[in-house]
Amino acid sequence: MSVQSIDRAFDIIELLSHEPRSIAMTEIGRRLNLHKSTVHRLLTSLRARGYVEKDTQTGNYKLGIGFVELASLYLNSLELKTEANPFLHQLSKATGQTAFLAIMDNAEIVYIDKVETYNSLRRYTIIGKRLPLHATSLGKAMLSGLSDKEIEELYPDKKLVSITKKTIPTIDALLAEVRQIRSRGWSIDDEENEKGTRCVGAPIFDYRDRVIAAVSIAWDINTHPDKLWNDYAKQVVKCAADISAKMGCPRSRIRQLAG
Repeated sequence: MSVQSIDRAFDIIELLSHEPRSIAMTEIGRRLNLHKSTVHRLLTSLRARGYVEKDTQTGNYKLGIGFVELASLYLNSLELKTEANPFLHQLSKATGQTAFLAIMDNAEIVYIDKVETYNSLRRYTIIGKRLPLHATSLGKAMLSGLSDKEIEELYPDKKLVSITKKTIPTIDALLAEVRQIRSRGWSIDDEENEKGTRCVGAPIFDYRDRVIAAVSIAWDINTHPDKLWNDYAKQVVKCAADISAKMGCPRSRIRQLAG
């Protein structure tokens, strides 16, 4: 699509966004001084992506649910960061480790927030960074909210990228670990993404009781060789439960997490 076509598509979107009613294709063309064929082509593309809807009775056009979904994702991310940040600070202070917050995008995690300790020897430049779900505690925590079938659909070629020698190698091994996570409520990364680093993560639930994000902490094995998963898991799960409560998670789920 050319830059001109993109500009015209946005002209249509902005026109529809200011209209309380649906508009005929000819009216759109008249107001924007566009040829009927151009309007039809752009509306067809926008409809295919759910950003424009066509009234089956009148044949007129209006903005589609696609924009609502995009806005919801953006607003949810903002709300999630706002609500989660105080609990990330609490978790980082309680454990003495860096706390992370991430969301899922297809087969990757996307870091959206972090809180480091003042005396941390390492500084993470990580906001916006992407990593494979299967190689991180954050990713595996979020995978626990999907069914086995949904997880398999994320990897249609059945291949898992190996980052270190400890990265989970197969779908079957990943599914087996995710089942454990569902049962105990927390996940691990045992040098699977970075040699010498371990992580514990836990899923965050929203008002629909769906996993929407995850929280984790990371520590250096050489600096803390005596630290075990259970030393941190309870605190990470509590942090995730506190954030979930702020996101409207059902009380039954909160009690399950707290138990």
